[in-house]
Amino acid sequence: MVEPPTNSATATQATTAAAIRREFTALLGEFRRTAVLLPLSDDGLPLAGDFGGVRWLYTFSDEAALARFAAARGAADQEWAYERVLGARLLDAVAPALRVPCGMAVDVASPGDELLLPPICGVVPDTVAVDAGAYGEGNGQ
Repeated sequence: MVEPPTNSATATQATTAAAIRREFTALLGEFRRTAVLLPLSDDGLPLAGDFGGVRWLYTFSDEAALARFAAARGAADQEWAYERVLGARLLDAVAPALRVPCGMAVDVASPGDELLLPPICGVVPDTVAVDAGAYGEGNGQ
């Protein structure tokens, strides 16, 4: 049987999508193996922002990235309390414990280095992944 000719644009898109998935998987693995900085609010809770029905915990690869974030918030002269936490612990234990869709915002305010780890299957446990129907079919309800 003769295979139909492939559309080169479709093949290019598939190749690009596969490369993006590989890169994301590598970044996710690196995050899971790394102790990151988790800034704390005045009440000792992880500093987070809510957007699109997801709570995003702010995490940073180092103190310089945290300082850029503080400067962007107009709080460069403020001392920031933080904990060092293994990325895997944040994804596997902390995110589920919050009982809302929760992802990680890594190195925000560091142009070119930002990374979002959304609460989806393969990133967080399936029981709290929005694409697995957690929290009312993925709408945060």
